[in-house]
Amino acid sequence: MAAIYDCTVPSELLAGTRLARAAISRGELVVIPTDTVYGLAADAFDPRAVQRLLDAKGRTRQSPPPVLIADVRTLEALAESLSPAARELTAEFWPGGLTIVVKARASLMWDLGETHGTVALRQPNHPLALELLAETGPLAVSSANLTGQPAASSAAEALGMLGESVSVYLDSGHPAVGVEPDAELPSATAALPSTIVDATHPEEVRIIREGAVASSEIRRIVGAALIDRQAD
Repeated sequence: MAAIYDCTVPSELLAGTRLARAAISRGELVVIPTDTVYGLAADAFDPRAVQRLLDAKGRTRQSPPPVLIADVRTLEALAESLSPAARELTAEFWPGGLTIVVKARASLMWDLGETHGTVALRQPNHPLALELLAETGPLAVSSANLTGQPAASSAAEALGMLGESVSVYLDSGHPAVGVEPDAELPSATAALPSTIVDATHPEEVRIIREGAVASSEIRRIVGAALIDRQAD
């Protein structure tokens, strides 16, 4: 039976993270805290694990999960190329609430779903998530909820929705706030979801979804490279 590990307790932190690493290596799912909401995580390079993630949430391959990474060096390894604007944005807003869509390297041996050759990447601003990512490598991570249901603000809420489809639940001991792309909108007191920007064009940036990083902040960094969605 899946168990929740309270990561504010040193012994449970050690046991929980050890078991989470082992579960990920076996292609299983784990729930982890992030700086937005609790995330459902799988090895990004294991197609069966990614499919388990989609199945657990009730999503299709047309909704590929974003990938969380530990540092900018991993961004360089996964992206086919990075525009000057993409580099400026990650330098300013990572780790934190910015998800950046780039062209993925064609040589990558993974299958995240119908990505059309792109990948959405983010470096979260959460110590436990970053520690786990440093040990496991890139993780496909989506909000820990059933599609169409509110995002889980605790590991217990995630367990109530995802049950035995997840092997290990890590609880940070603090309620999470915010939502991921398929979750309901946050309340007025909740944090915003990450802002998603399309940086696949070498000279342009487009905002797919505005969230934690305001469009004015994006424009402050990239200037005229930011193209209004109305111009599509």
